[in-house]
Amino acid sequence: MLYVTSTEFPCHSINFETLVTHKFEFHQSFHPQKRLVLHPISFNMLIHPTLFTNQKSLTFYHLGCIWALLFGILSQPLSAQHYLIPTRFSESPTPPPPNYSLPQHWSALPTKRDPADLSPSGYIEHQEQSLADVFFIHPTTFLDKPKTEFKWNQDLRDEKLNLNVDNSPTKFQASAFNLAGKVYAPRYRQAHYSVFLTQHLSDKQAALDTAYADVSAAFAYYLKHYNNGRPFIIASHSQGTIHAARILKEFVINTPLQAQLVAAYIPGMAVPQDSLIGLPPCTNDTATGCFVSWCTYERGYIPPDYELGLARAICVNPISWQPNETYIPKSHHQGAALRPFELPLYEICDAQVHGGILWVSKPKFRGSWLWKDKNYHMGDINLFYFDIRNNAAKRVLAHWHKHKG
Repeated sequence: MLYVTSTEFPCHSINFETLVTHKFEFHQSFHPQKRLVLHPISFNMLIHPTLFTNQKSLTFYHLGCIWALLFGILSQPLSAQHYLIPTRFSESPTPPPPNYSLPQHWSALPTKRDPADLSPSGYIEHQEQSLADVFFIHPTTFLDKPKTEFKWNQDLRDEKLNLNVDNSPTKFQASAFNLAGKVYAPRYRQAHYSVFLTQHLSDKQAALDTAYADVSAAFAYYLKHYNNGRPFIIASHSQGTIHAARILKEFVINTPLQAQLVAAYIPGMAVPQDSLIGLPPCTNDTATGCFVSWCTYERGYIPPDYELGLARAICVNPISWQPNETYIPKSHHQGAALRPFELPLYEICDAQVHGGILWVSKPKFRGSWLWKDKNYHMGDINLFYFDIRNNAAKRVLAHWHKHKG
């Protein structure tokens, strides 16, 4: 068995120059022998009696991981060690594709009750009355050693993994958009986290292509059967942003469909300035037909080997919604949705663009003094949950006024 103690879910950077031929190159910092640091651990592993057999006691770091998991910034499952698949992609069968005419192959649909319909206490979803749709592509939750013969891409018959998607990114990320529009979130054969660790670029690409085949099919199904000419938002995070970029390039940019695009919210991946030619970054809080992206780190921290992202990535401040480096104090922060999801946390984050990354001072919440990680990748959306919620609705209205004539 091969395990890699991962970096703290770094914000991957993509070489979009090769996107036309569907080739992705991830930043060299993801070489499995580099930057090996302990990643926060899952609750299941924390309570395993043998986990600390080589340690005399729990450290503050481990306590911080426990506290952060229960009350903190995390919207996705965690794992102490990311399993590195030892076999090649060609040696693993491919799981059967989804059928998007079946509701069970969607994590969220406006026609069924699901976690994307949830809102923190005091807030309600507004999907039925909304003027727009939201197509949400979830991040990687396929992290651990695969339990079946399907190694490189998720088997959508795995109910445990499906529940992880529902109760983590769909609940903590996709629901941020349920004030702005009807939320559609497909299940897809997501690529295993090994694609960010492997040295075999062909395996990486094959797994991502398999995942994208589903996302593309889901978006095509959505357009044919659900959209009905309505404005739409594309939203994503991390691996989902890889697929969102391809959707934008292949379906939206320089097509008649572009007029229906309210905006694309695509954080969690470094998006170079020249990557989405024909779709500009948003420059204010009401701009439409544009995209926003950011990768969140603690103030003063620059990820190792991140020169490409620092110099070239688009970063829009998710509080001010401007791409400049103006410091925005936490008094302007509209709120986060952490754990417990029901209790909003207001004015806990400041934000400032620094080159191609977003810096925030360490947010204060219950138990935050135990949280030592400087990479807030998992909180890219839910740290700014209410800023996104309100801004997405604002952009929908701006789009409607712009196009109603």
